[in-house]
Amino acid sequence: MLTAADDFPIHQTPEPICYSGSDRNFYDRYWFNGFEPDGSLFFLIGMGVYPHLNVTDCGISIQVEGKQYNLRGSRILTDRMDMSIGPMRLEIPKPLWTLRFVVEEQDGIAADLTITGRAFPIEEPRFTRRVGKRGFLDYTRLTQNGHWSGWVSIDGRRIDLSPHAMGTRDRSWGIRPIGLSDPQPNVPEAPQGYFWQWTPLNFASKSLFFHIAAEPDGHVWNRRSVLCPDGAGPEAFLETEEGTLDTVLQAGTLWPESGTLTVDYGTGPYTVEFTPFHRMQMKGIGYFHPEWFHGRYHGVPLKVEREDFTVDDLDPMAMQNFHVQRLSHLTLTNPDGSQEKSVGVFEQAILGAYAPLGVTSGMDISRWDKE
Repeated sequence: MLTAADDFPIHQTPEPICYSGSDRNFYDRYWFNGFEPDGSLFFLIGMGVYPHLNVTDCGISIQVEGKQYNLRGSRILTDRMDMSIGPMRLEIPKPLWTLRFVVEEQDGIAADLTITGRAFPIEEPRFTRRVGKRGFLDYTRLTQNGHWSGWVSIDGRRIDLSPHAMGTRDRSWGIRPIGLSDPQPNVPEAPQGYFWQWTPLNFASKSLFFHIAAEPDGHVWNRRSVLCPDGAGPEAFLETEEGTLDTVLQAGTLWPESGTLTVDYGTGPYTVEFTPFHRMQMKGIGYFHPEWFHGRYHGVPLKVEREDFTVDDLDPMAMQNFHVQRLSHLTLTNPDGSQEKSVGVFEQAILGAYAPLGVTSGMDISRWDKE
C-alpha cells in the first residue's frame, strides 16, 4: 500500500512507509503542554498514529479555573502524512523547531497554538522494558522546551496567550501500550510496577530536564538529566545519568505533593525545590481514559467528542486519574549558590507497586485498559 510518505527519502526498511515492523503496538506520537506561569491557563495536546491498528487519534485539553475542557477525535488511518482528525490538525512549519496545532471550532472549542523551541531537542535514552517475559516498552523520545503563542476559545470565551506562556513538546515512536490490551492476563514473576517522574523545566536562559523510570523495588532502569542553554545544540548540553528526586506524596493519592531534585553535571550540584500549586489530569488527552485511551477504535470512520470535568471532583485512586502533571513553583540553586525562581511541571505516574514510596498493588500493568 503506497502513500504520500513514500515519495520522501525516509524509508527504513524495504517495505512502504505504511508498515512499521510487525508489532501491533507500534505507534508514532506527538505530545505538548503549555501554561501561563500563574496557572490561569494550562493545556495539553496529543496526536498519535498507530499503523498496525489502522487508527489515528488526537485531543486537546484546556484547564481554566479548575475545569478541564477536552476535545478528542479518532479516525481510520488513511495516510500517515495527513495529520488532521476532524476539526483538529497539526502543522510542522520548521521541523525540530516550530510546530502548530489548530482546532477549527467544534462543540464550543477552538484553538490556534504555535510552539517555538528554545534549544535543539534532546534525545532521551531508549526505553526498553519487559513485564516478565512479555515485551512492554521499546521506544525513542525527543523532548524540547519552548515558548507558545496563539489563543484558545471555550464556549465563545477567547483567551490569548501572554508573551510569558511556556511549555514542552515531545515526540516518541516505537512500541508501548495502545488500543486494547491482551485479553490473556500476564503471568507474574514478581510484583509489577511502572514508576515515572519527569520534570521538563523552563528557566530564564536555560532548560533543565530530568526523568526516571523504575521498578517496583526502586531499581532505576532509565534515567537522564540534561541542561540546555537557550539556542544551543547537543555540543553545548550538560548531561548525566545520575540525579535524585526526593518526593512526598499527597495524602490519600499517588500524586506528588513536593519534591527536591539534585543533579550534578560535574561542576557541582544543581538543586530544584518543587512546590506544586496546580494539577492537570493527563486523561484529558486520553492517558488511561476508559474510552479514549490511545489507539482505541471507536467503530466508526470518524468520531469527535467533547468531555468536561472538574479536577477537584475526581477520585484520586481511580487508575485513570493516577497520571498527572503538577504545575509547581520552582527554586533553582546553581552550583555557585545563586538562585533562580520559575514555574514548571512535575509529571508523575505510579502504576502498580512502588516500594520506595510505600505503594503496594496487585495490578497487572500489562492490562492497561482495565480500571
